[in-house]
Amino acid sequence: MAPLAASSRSPRNLIAAIATAPGRGGIGVVRISGAGLLALMQPLIRQTLKPRVATLAAFLDADGVVIDQGVTLYFPAPHSYTGEDVLELQGHGGPTVMQLLLRRCLELGCEIARPGEFTERAFLNNKIDLAQAESVADIIDANSEAAAKSAARTLTGEFSACVHELTRRLTDLRAHVEACIDFPEEEIDSANRAAQLAKLQEIRALQTDLTRKAKRGAVLRDGLTVVLIGRPNVGKSSLLNRLAGDEIAIVTPVAGTTRDHVRATIHLDGFPIHLIDTAGLRSTEDEVEKIGIARTWTAVEKAGAALLITESGEIAGDKESGIRSRLPFNLPVALVRNKIDLRIPPSVSRETSRRAPIGDHETFDVSALTGYGTDALRQWLLTVAGWHPDGEGVFLARERHLRALAEATQHVIAASTLSGQFELFAEELRLAQRALSSITGEFTPDDLLGEIFGRFCIGK
Repeated sequence: MAPLAASSRSPRNLIAAIATAPGRGGIGVVRISGAGLLALMQPLIRQTLKPRVATLAAFLDADGVVIDQGVTLYFPAPHSYTGEDVLELQGHGGPTVMQLLLRRCLELGCEIARPGEFTERAFLNNKIDLAQAESVADIIDANSEAAAKSAARTLTGEFSACVHELTRRLTDLRAHVEACIDFPEEEIDSANRAAQLAKLQEIRALQTDLTRKAKRGAVLRDGLTVVLIGRPNVGKSSLLNRLAGDEIAIVTPVAGTTRDHVRATIHLDGFPIHLIDTAGLRSTEDEVEKIGIARTWTAVEKAGAALLITESGEIAGDKESGIRSRLPFNLPVALVRNKIDLRIPPSVSRETSRRAPIGDHETFDVSALTGYGTDALRQWLLTVAGWHPDGEGVFLARERHLRALAEATQHVIAASTLSGQFELFAEELRLAQRALSSITGEFTPDDLLGEIFGRFCIGK
């Protein structure tokens, strides 16, 4: 693969960067990668380094004065993170000391590494594929234990292995189909065509399973956005506060108190859930309230789920049916009947709350005041987010992975309608392969690679 378009220097040049987070710490690390590393670094260390052996050394400036004393680790190519010679200088974690050490490396001929350039080189040197490279940043950015574990599964190659298996099956099927094209004089019987379609259905099943896991991973990485909608004064803000466990939104008896979005993020079994309290939906002449209502519908269009809230006993009212008719067809919606505490004794257990389907949705009797019913509502949110009680693993997928999987699926579906039209059948399989290959980087435009690695932190 050609170097990234963003790269203006040879990947063999020495690069250096502080690899630890800014600020003071017990240990700070300067990482260096490139060819001819030991010879260039000799004036800094002035002693022989053994591969993969921690060596105590003094780090010297141009006049031979000690900058710091610490541990050096040398990893010769190709057995290193980048696939090149790599040297790590582990010193005391003061910002000034780290800057002096980095400056000394620059004096000796290193260049400052761009964001993500160490991982970029690992990708270009075939140490990892593109999906694995992206998982490095996902591990660093993980905001929950579940997200970190899923990113680790991707880093170790589980996601890529599934993509490669799909690609292999597509390749095998293409070879069979293209043989039919190359030898048209051979009669292709119906059993052969049926076998091709059977293989295609197996591929489709694998795609469906992988897409399901990837979608769950995307929610785990980015979170599920849930909007709270309903008429004014039905308790949307109170329910947000109850689910968040804090007084996030202002609650008053005055209808229309919430005029703009109020947001809170909660974690349920490791899944980040982004709750958005919105303006009450009603007819109004208030210009500010109209803007808030318009923003509510915009939030609904972008959401992954919605809680339609009403007061207990009023869910079937005409006002709610008007709201329901405007909701996107494929949006998961829970009908939440709030203020159930006005109808049942406060002593009733929260776990006994009613949860039953009404039409195409499920309904929950809850009390934002007492917490009654909120456990069942949280469980529904987990289900929508993709939580599985058996702990089935997911891959921390990105939006581009989902787009590539969707594109590949579309081509496989198109191929299934073209049995016997071998040229078109083979072309759809080729396009499906091309889409899948973009996930691992076997086919990826250089400008996309530059964008991906440009979002990494410096030193990684």
